[in-house]
Amino acid sequence: MLVLLRMTIGWHFYSEGVDKYRAGNWDAKPFFANAKGPVAEHFRQLVWDWDGAIRLDEKRSLVHLETFRDRVVAYYGFDAKQQKLAQSNYAKAANQLAELLTSSKSDSEEFKLGRLRLEKLESDANRSGVESLVGQTATIRAEWNKKIAPTFKQIDATWKNYELAQNNVATLAQAELRPPYKLGVPRSQRMDTSIINVIVPYFDIAIGICLLLGLFTPVAALAAAGFLGSVFLSQYPPATGPASSTYQLIEGMACLVLAGTGAGRFAGLDFVIKSIILKLWPRVVE
Repeated sequence: MLVLLRMTIGWHFYSEGVDKYRAGNWDAKPFFANAKGPVAEHFRQLVWDWDGAIRLDEKRSLVHLETFRDRVVAYYGFDAKQQKLAQSNYAKAANQLAELLTSSKSDSEEFKLGRLRLEKLESDANRSGVESLVGQTATIRAEWNKKIAPTFKQIDATWKNYELAQNNVATLAQAELRPPYKLGVPRSQRMDTSIINVIVPYFDIAIGICLLLGLFTPVAALAAAGFLGSVFLSQYPPATGPASSTYQLIEGMACLVLAGTGAGRFAGLDFVIKSIILKLWPRVVE
């Protein structure tokens, strides 16, 4: 039974990781942005640029685009003519960004004021225990995000087009030698979705392989339980239906069973590792 449980959970993690990796554009943003419960704010702040502090700051965005221009020039080894084209692409993107931020200035200001309003509402202890008021706050937050979403989408598109334009300056010979240079995003904190989106597919695959092979099972199972526990915590209290996080809680508890029983010792590589350890360092029995 332990072997079957370990293999099932291992395959689940492995297949989820492979799907995320193949998709290439998997994003944890919707999950974190819709977090609820007592620690919801912590999860929401894991969304990259959740408050627009980067994209709505023209100077900061221009520094990012300018830095990318210089790095692309060095990456491909552009000649003087190509450097002029790269500068032209930068100037075009800077103008587009300035026009976009100017046209959406009122929405940006309303977005910033809405953030202060939400912080005030969510810090009110009297509202947290009333279901109707909690729902009202959630509605206000959804409207707040919806208001600025078109602006963020256009800024993201401007950045993406700029990345393509700069890479297209490279000649065919230069492009064959190197893969396209990624623009990336500037970060304001140590951990956010710009990093999480890269890590999670590999994390899922690694956990899945370890559980399938019964390799380092206690460590892998505890890591899986911690991951699933964070999923449950971000959606606490769990809703009913397909969106319920109760499923993650149940699987997380099963991972604790695998860790506590050392399930990799049964039809797993942990048995081999343990045998080698005992052979090299035999136990002394009095």
